[in-house]
Amino acid sequence: MHLLQGVIRDYDWGDRRAIADLLGTPAPGHPQAEYWLGAHRTAPSTLVDTGTGLDRLVAQNPSTTLGPRTGARFGEFPFLLKILAAAKPLSIQAHPSARQAQVGFAAENAAGIDLAAPHRNYRDDKHKPELICALTPFEAKCGFRALADSRRLIGGLASAAGADRLSELTRHLDGDGSDDEVLAETVGWLLRLPADRRGPLVDAAVTGAAALSAAAGAPTGGGDGARLLAEFGAEIAWTGRIATAFPGDIGVVLAMLMNHVSLAPGQAVFLAAGNLHSYLRGVGVELMANSDNVLRGGLTGKHVDVDQLLEVVDYRPGPPPVQTPTGPVHRFDTPAPEFSLTRLDATTGDLGHPSFETRGPEIVLVTAGRLSLTSGGRRLALDAGSACFIGHATRRYTIEDGRPGTTVAWRATVGVEPSG
Repeated sequence: MHLLQGVIRDYDWGDRRAIADLLGTPAPGHPQAEYWLGAHRTAPSTLVDTGTGLDRLVAQNPSTTLGPRTGARFGEFPFLLKILAAAKPLSIQAHPSARQAQVGFAAENAAGIDLAAPHRNYRDDKHKPELICALTPFEAKCGFRALADSRRLIGGLASAAGADRLSELTRHLDGDGSDDEVLAETVGWLLRLPADRRGPLVDAAVTGAAALSAAAGAPTGGGDGARLLAEFGAEIAWTGRIATAFPGDIGVVLAMLMNHVSLAPGQAVFLAAGNLHSYLRGVGVELMANSDNVLRGGLTGKHVDVDQLLEVVDYRPGPPPVQTPTGPVHRFDTPAPEFSLTRLDATTGDLGHPSFETRGPEIVLVTAGRLSLTSGGRRLALDAGSACFIGHATRRYTIEDGRPGTTVAWRATVGVEPSG
């Protein structure tokens, strides 16, 4: 067991205080977006006691760090644990499936595109499923809303803004075909819209959202506008907020076709390959496969490859299942073989002294309170903001001193291996 020092990533959408407050360090005066804990090649964590990079430790000692099964399954440290702190929306994005990543990575290698090139889509040959669990109230767009609901929302905005201003969008949404076919066609049309036509469409959507809010709040307000605001209040409010952060960006309209997800602290949502999403605001613990493949579609100044994104996106509508912990020790459900996340929350009940058997590498992160880990006579104390790496050779450890009413910690492990 080793204390672990992560790496802070400074992106412009980050919060100026959240990560510093969690780590107990002075606020830096600039945005801090993510705190990485893992062995990712671009920002590996460091063992505090030796100064060794976790990536180097794993490369030198795969049998004791990864274990034989994890080494055979993945050939590397398989997951990346993060603290994510968003003060403004992240890009609308999706991640490829394993097969799509393999094909895309090979094609870009064959084309001679440098791995560090800003227009590179596939920086490795792996998929990137992810789980986000809220530490604070957390807002996100995840996947596509039911088409009938989007038709009703956009129709209401069109009526409020002047129907002709959103007529093309409503016409595409009213197209023939299955719901996913209509959504695929509509998204493709939006992302390929010429630059000079994007601004007016975004302005119309923002105008409609503002008009709906104003009409429903008026003394004589009511009717369809009030019903739409009651049903889609978060979507309508966030339309203006997103447009303020990204004026004229077609992602403002694209976001209106997506599920708006509000997570209370402790709740989580899993995002599989192809899920189009954007984290809007909040602080959360994020666990993902050890990949850096991102295909963007809006709300960004970075590279957008429309053709590749459209191939990757899953257009099937429906809300993503939100998971709520059911006890002090709760493992979130994901199908990802690379990772699993367990929440240890002494604010909801007595943790007791749970004992865990390692089946590969693990990282334990404390976000509130204090706890200790014991194994083979060794004891390691973790305060809020501290993390530790536990290698496969540890075999078993026990959680001690989880302070009742205060301690919240997270156990990141390899996913459960399929039986049979």
